[in-house]
Amino acid sequence: MDFEITYYSTTVQEQIVELPDTLAARYIVLTRRMLAVGPNLGEPHTKSMRSGLFELRLKGAEGIARVFYCTLIGKRIVMLHSFVKKTERTPKRELELAQSRMKEIKRENA
Repeated sequence: MDFEITYYSTTVQEQIVELPDTLAARYIVLTRRMLAVGPNLGEPHTKSMRSGLFELRLKGAEGIARVFYCTLIGKRIVMLHSFVKKTERTPKRELELAQSRMKEIKRENA
């Protein structure tokens, strides 16, 4: 496993752990694959949100969730924000929060 996954904060990590069972299981399966082959799994599993922000797309019996992430030099993947989708479109507030966190992480690691 050449890649490493870290989290923006312990709160983000806890939110992911607290996802409904099938969504959490899907997260585990996909992140194991990311550790082995890298952060770009392609659709329907991952999608670029532009400017270096990506989403991990989770679907299960309990619904749909998204986990936003970015990558850093040194094969590091940083999970920035997660939420359970309640509408078809990603809420602007969720996207803006992930973008803000990504900018902060990239500034700190420049």
